[in-house]
Amino acid sequence: MLNTTTQFIVDLFLLVAASVAAGEICIRLGQAALVGQILVGVILGPTLLEPVLGLGNISSNFADLQILATFFILMMAGLSVTPEQIRATGLSAGLLGIAIFLIPFLLGAGVVHVLYPQWGWLTTLFISLTISITALPVLGIMLREMGLLETKFGSFLMNTAIVNELAAVSTFAVLLEIQTGTHDILVDTAIAIVTVAVFLSTVLAVHYGLRSLRQMKVWDRMVSQFREGWRSREAWFALLMVAGLAAALYSQFLGLTFLVGAFYAGLLITPESAGPRQHRQIRQIFDTVTWGFFIPLFFALVGVSMDFRLIGASVVAISAFAALVLFAFFSKVFVGSSFARTLGWSPSESLGAGFLVASRGAVELAMAVILLQDQVFTPQQFTIVAGVGLLTTLLAPIGAGSFVRTLTAERASQEEEQRRASFLPLPPPRLVTGADDERAS
Repeated sequence: MLNTTTQFIVDLFLLVAASVAAGEICIRLGQAALVGQILVGVILGPTLLEPVLGLGNISSNFADLQILATFFILMMAGLSVTPEQIRATGLSAGLLGIAIFLIPFLLGAGVVHVLYPQWGWLTTLFISLTISITALPVLGIMLREMGLLETKFGSFLMNTAIVNELAAVSTFAVLLEIQTGTHDILVDTAIAIVTVAVFLSTVLAVHYGLRSLRQMKVWDRMVSQFREGWRSREAWFALLMVAGLAAALYSQFLGLTFLVGAFYAGLLITPESAGPRQHRQIRQIFDTVTWGFFIPLFFALVGVSMDFRLIGASVVAISAFAALVLFAFFSKVFVGSSFARTLGWSPSESLGAGFLVASRGAVELAMAVILLQDQVFTPQQFTIVAGVGLLTTLLAPIGAGSFVRTLTAERASQEEEQRRASFLPLPPPRLVTGADDERAS
């Protein structure tokens, strides 16, 4: 019989080692690593092997560590966005980002209500929200692996995902405030909007304060003095953690949960506020810790928390879940590709954009984890949301891969036509006759 500490280490080793290996396998198969990492948790969890391996308490034993992993993931998501990127986002990318969030969110609320009429309206909105978010990190990985990240096409989609994520996190904050309010919908909505406005105003005030100090060269002198006088190792990373925790506490104090504060704290750490070299160092350390440890552990724990047996064994229950998966996926594909067509993109580019923005990832699963821990979601609702994220993430790279092959073939055909045209003989010079002179006059 293992003692508590030894059992914890054994479980931690099993989860991290298996999820890292499964993530690598999925990457080699053209899938996102999170697919394999979640599947590891599903296999080890109550859906399959829990009765055999006796891992029934693993989710509750790792609850605090999962909160810490959620904090790191949301800060990482914020660090991947800068206020300058938001300002540089064009109107087209901004509108697409809002459309691919707002349209699936609003339509999804109706779909969830029809499929699961027994759930309350606020739970319905939370579920609709979590299935309407485009995964910024997953999108970036897919674009990078397809060689499109540095292209105009890839930059446009990344800007789109940034706007989508900002809208989703802010909407989540509003819904959380309503959920803990007085149950008077008008009063709660007004308080929620004011609370979120106060938080975002604070974030903007800090950002513009740092920007003003940098423009006046005051911030550079302060950074230089800090660098020369501070003796502790990795001080910049330590200050980042302090700033992130302070923002998380502030948002928690306002009733917006630490998730919102962690995301926006990461957004404030920019090359301008920290200095280009320090910002690179911070990002490198943070990415290493998050991608190397917290993300595999987080997704494995998401899988362990899922129990597909709760979805239901009846044909009606399975059909409802399948319908929600199809809506979550194709609503994104349809909105993204339709909007791209209005911008004059080719059919293959438009369809590819639709498949790429249909990817899911960490942010909505982090929201679902918070809602499960706060008992807003039941285990069944959590399983449905996480299952939708898992299956749509499986489908997105398949469709996107087909688009890349089509686009590559189109470009190769165009290059071949241009190459052949360069070898065609020039038409003979045309002689100008007197009749031509008369017509010209």
